[in-house]
Amino acid sequence: MAFKIRRVVTGHDESGKAVVAIDEITTNLVSRRPGHGSYVIWSNDKTPADNEERDDAGRRDVADCAEQGAIFRVIEYAPGVAPRMHRTLTIDYAVVLSGEIVMRLDDSEVTLRAGDCLVQRGTIHDWINKTNEPCVMAFVLIASKPLTKAGAQMPAAG
Repeated sequence: MAFKIRRVVTGHDESGKAVVAIDEITTNLVSRRPGHGSYVIWSNDKTPADNEERDDAGRRDVADCAEQGAIFRVIEYAPGVAPRMHRTLTIDYAVVLSGEIVMRLDDSEVTLRAGDCLVQRGTIHDWINKTNEPCVMAFVLIASKPLTKAGAQMPAAG
């Protein structure tokens, strides 16, 4: 499972001229379970982000979002991807780029197809690919305030 994603990152030269700082096929593939592959395109550990940062923030080892940060990643879910119910302490904006995926919540399922957009608001969930084709999704995770329901904090899980 090594799908290809081109990553283009802009920046500035010393005189302030806008330039392309990075233009590459990503190589930082991470798998968190069988049938899952993820590339971090960019991340920041605080908001507002520092656009003068010199390091390649796509190379950070970020399993989860920093307390005040954000992550932009692209994930491929293979057919039969291993289950993983989980919750992040983020608000997630997601777009299905190709394929089809089922999002499982506590008591329901929703099928998302290419072009569908999702706003995931700290809910525990799983991604299930019931098709014969991979599903590729783009995600932006942004740190959120802790969620409290019935007097108890809903922690990160999975």
